[in-house]
Amino acid sequence: MKNGIVIWNVVLTLLAGYLLFAQFNKKEGGSAAKRATTDSLSSGAPFRIAYFEMDSIEAHFDMVRDVKSEIEGKEKEYSNNLSQLDLTYRKKIQEYQAKQSTMTQADYEKAQMDLKQLEDVLKGRKQDLDQRYQEFVTHQNLSLKKEIEKFIADYNKDRAYAYIVANDPGVFYYKDTAYDVTQDVIKGLNESYKKGKK
Repeated sequence: MKNGIVIWNVVLTLLAGYLLFAQFNKKEGGSAAKRATTDSLSSGAPFRIAYFEMDSIEAHFDMVRDVKSEIEGKEKEYSNNLSQLDLTYRKKIQEYQAKQSTMTQADYEKAQMDLKQLEDVLKGRKQDLDQRYQEFVTHQNLSLKKEIEKFIADYNKDRAYAYIVANDPGVFYYKDTAYDVTQDVIKGLNESYKKGKK
């Protein structure tokens, strides 16, 4: 069994080595010809990576605060709507409980059917509210992400970084602060956002 694993590892290593060798020895033409002229490899520019602190963006980018505020407002509206649905159902139950002593068997069965229908309607409304709330949150987060991506692409036009990454806590184990562009990004994002709001 041990020999089988060793042989399998050797075969996989040789296969990976062959694929790596084949990839690097490909003739220029295929995908290399399709590269954009702004690609740092084709232009001979040095490979540079910059980063920004995502938690700083979340703390200091005005659009993040506005989006959070809008989401909190929508969450309150969502909670109020759910409370209203729950209140409607409870009132109907109390209404039938108050009449319980005077209800006939037919009235009791009609009340059960009525409560079941109301429960189904309220469940449908709740699902609709859930979906609309989730779509709103997703849309807001995507808008925020697109705004950051758009700014970063514009910011990098004259800086020639191969990558600009968001540093979330726990992702990177080492970073050279010389390539920290957080303050530039915050300043630029806020200026761009203020222009867009006018």
